[in-house]
Amino acid sequence: MRCSLCPRNCCAERTPDKAGGMCRMPSEPVVARAMLHQWEEPCLTGEHGAGAVFFSGCNLRCSYCQNAPISNGGKGKPVTPAHLREIFQSLIAQGAACLDLVTPTQFTPAVLEALGEDTWPVPVVWNSSGYEKPETLRWLEGKVQIYLPDLKYALSVPAEKHSAASDYFTWAAQAIQEMYRQTGPYRMEDGQLKSGVLIRHLLLPGELENTRRVLDWLSQTFRPGEVLVSLMSQYTPQPGAMGPMARHVTKAEYRAAVAYMENCGLTDGYTQERTSAKEEYTPDFDLTGL
Repeated sequence: MRCSLCPRNCCAERTPDKAGGMCRMPSEPVVARAMLHQWEEPCLTGEHGAGAVFFSGCNLRCSYCQNAPISNGGKGKPVTPAHLREIFQSLIAQGAACLDLVTPTQFTPAVLEALGEDTWPVPVVWNSSGYEKPETLRWLEGKVQIYLPDLKYALSVPAEKHSAASDYFTWAAQAIQEMYRQTGPYRMEDGQLKSGVLIRHLLLPGELENTRRVLDWLSQTFRPGEVLVSLMSQYTPQPGAMGPMARHVTKAEYRAAVAYMENCGLTDGYTQERTSAKEEYTPDFDLTGL
């Protein structure tokens, strides 16, 4: 296919045997690990963990990516849609609270084939960077119960500097509104999220103004009870990082971000302890579970 699944619109030729485009992936899925993941938000993990499937490739170039071996390094194992379906079934059999599809956008048609027409016994979670096209997301309507997008940037300068996507916010804002259109206000049962949108934002060192603008947009776009917001502090410096990006988020920065979030009235969601910024929160992408 000539790919136009994401905002890059690179029209690269991607086939089951040929990789291409910004994501550098073929059309059929490449997966680096499938596991019961305990480190998602509590409303997703349940008793045993979220059934996470880590897809390889990404349409962003985040300099701070903790999953760089699979997002840009190409590590992973090719699987057919039929085998991907078997992976989903295995995770559910192990007690997964949800199917947590991590960075699946570049494989949207194959993921839809794997999901099929069945109603799955646990929610399907679309865990993405937020850099999405609304028209691609519309294919997922009725198939995905929970959207878990990042909203990394509201300002174009840090979006270009850190992720090579100056138009990030333009697309992410449209994508998140399409996600909400599909799911409506979030719905919880016994502390577990059953449907809705949970929006993550990672505070970056030295980028507090970007975080304020993200929180402004969320508070102006959604009313209390409509979406959940997760303000994350787990930024971990990657090799070669320079300037503020070579350090962790400070206590003062995170306190200021939490206070701003509260002042915006964004009380539905989560904040993190700064101790979450640990490398061990990133799993080994060793093809386990495939």
